[in-house]
Amino acid sequence: MLKEFKDFIAKGNVMDMAVGIIIGAAFTAIVKSMVGDLINPIIGLVIGGIDFSNMFWLMAGEGEYASLTEAREAGAAVFAYGAFIMAVINFLIIAAVVFMLVRYVNKVKDAAAKEEAPAEEAPAGPTQEELLAEIRDLLKK
Repeated sequence: MLKEFKDFIAKGNVMDMAVGIIIGAAFTAIVKSMVGDLINPIIGLVIGGIDFSNMFWLMAGEGEYASLTEAREAGAAVFAYGAFIMAVINFLIIAAVVFMLVRYVNKVKDAAAKEEAPAEEAPAGPTQEELLAEIRDLLKK
């Protein structure tokens, strides 16, 4: 059973998946920073300085809250549509970057496949011996 487990772990697909998960987790931190630190301020500037992360609607509870965090800490029921907008923006950015990476990797693979593929040889004609044998057979008739 231990040998089977070693074989399973040593397979390329499992290792590729592990590397992908680790890189994905690291990539998530980069994307969160990009969205929070670069894109949100630009979008906020375009739409008048609105911060999406603190957009919410107080569904139940009393009082005024300055931020979503404050409302949640107070136990108020909130409809946090700003957090949802941020999740959608985050998803779109991740999808666009992954699309570009996959597109680039496919181009590199295609270029490598073209280099590795042997050039097609022209169809070889009959050899001199085959031609002579054909002439001989025709003369016999």
